[in-house]
Amino acid sequence: MTAALTRTARLTAATAPAGTLLHHRTLTPTDTGIVHLGLGNFHRAHQAVYTGAALAHEQGSWGILGVAGRSTAVADALRAQDLRYTIAEVSPDGMRCTIPAVHTGVLVAAREPEQVQRALAAADTRILSLTVTENGYTYSPRTGGLDLDHPGVRADLRGNRASPQTTLGRIVRALQERAATHGAPLTVLSCDNLVGNGDHTRRLVEEFVAHLPTGEGEEAAAWLAAGNVTFPNTMVDRIVPATTNAERSAVAAALGVHDEVPVPAEPFTMWVLEDRFAASRPAWEAGGALFTDDVEPYELLKVRLLNGTHSLIAYLGALTGCDTIPQSTAQPFVTEAARAVLLNEYLPSLTVPDDVDLDSYVAQLFTRWSNSALGHRTRQVGSDGSVKLRQRVPDPALVHLRAGRMPHHLALTVAAYLSCLAPARGFDPGEHAAAMSDPARERLAALRARTAHGPSFATAVLEDGLLGDELREHPEFPGRIGEFVDLIHTHGPQAAAVEAAHSA
Repeated sequence: MTAALTRTARLTAATAPAGTLLHHRTLTPTDTGIVHLGLGNFHRAHQAVYTGAALAHEQGSWGILGVAGRSTAVADALRAQDLRYTIAEVSPDGMRCTIPAVHTGVLVAAREPEQVQRALAAADTRILSLTVTENGYTYSPRTGGLDLDHPGVRADLRGNRASPQTTLGRIVRALQERAATHGAPLTVLSCDNLVGNGDHTRRLVEEFVAHLPTGEGEEAAAWLAAGNVTFPNTMVDRIVPATTNAERSAVAAALGVHDEVPVPAEPFTMWVLEDRFAASRPAWEAGGALFTDDVEPYELLKVRLLNGTHSLIAYLGALTGCDTIPQSTAQPFVTEAARAVLLNEYLPSLTVPDDVDLDSYVAQLFTRWSNSALGHRTRQVGSDGSVKLRQRVPDPALVHLRAGRMPHHLALTVAAYLSCLAPARGFDPGEHAAAMSDPARERLAALRARTAHGPSFATAVLEDGLLGDELREHPEFPGRIGEFVDLIHTHGPQAAAVEAAHSA
């Protein structure tokens, strides 16, 4: 914290400017209807904001108990601030500050595991929601099923119900408690970037229950089968960078109080949900949420056009020394590559929803990626690519390969990712690539060390299951990825992008 910030009064319930509040109700722990796993910036700038709008629209006990996994920083800061924090909505036109004020408490699962489990099992908890990133579901990218080799999963399957270590363990142990007491129905609401996130969560939960010791999971399995728990699919969309001192200083200047945990966010936000709730739900539509019987078209639109293209921008940007996404898109060759992969390779693989104006949507994407005031970092977007790319690349690539077309820019996306995460000896991908976190980094580096050339490396990576099984039937695709890897290493990412454009 800077000296100037230490001289500013702290944001609290008493000091929060009234004009910034999304609602003016006073919430207490008895108003908790949602327990949310994951206290990161995305939840606080997305679901919490929609909940603030719902609370302003109608009465209801829809306060949120937020649960961090291991990190205590946000939870402790929120406690010191009476659970208040600021959304700093940033664009080149300026900054708009709002305070959701929707949390009724915060816990840290690693520090207060028994309190977390009691809250999840409580009869008044009608929605268990989560934003834990793709990695937090402890599933195997190779099979799509529960990762039975994960040490946390193994511990939870044989461990104490009161202190599970994993997200799935916490959910299942709570369901066991509710089933044993014939508790109230519950909605488990995934708000993460997973294709079919609700269906995916249900499969993992059911698989976890099935792997419990003999007899231990039968009651929960029957309770699930009886329809007491629903898992709606959702699509979530908002660019939310990590918080820096720049946002803390800007918020202090705007509000006159110091917020230790403000959340920077773009103005755009979107939430599409299936209206399949086991009990009641907040009036999230008051904040603009869209309820539909079929989330998939919106989900694929976002996961491929936004997220898939975003990945290419991040990897090409990191390889050219760009710290932020706007810096990356300021390079004409990156924008051209992004437009090509979006329009020519991702778009033909999906059906655009009837109520989406495609031209406006695409134009808006490039405006969002160019938001220099927001400064979304390439290392943040590029992290966990081993999980993200499996959601984004294989199906569109197969559409083209089965039609006899090579998706050059999808191959370039994977090549740029591999060049960031597992460069050949003598090639320096730069500090932003080195800062990307990824559970597959060591495994990819080992494969790279055993292969001399790009095509053999890419083939080994796909054989190892990075992008699933079906692409193995098309050896020309890893071959093309490998050619781009070699081109990036010898002539740079711009040369590879030019080659992709000429080949398309």
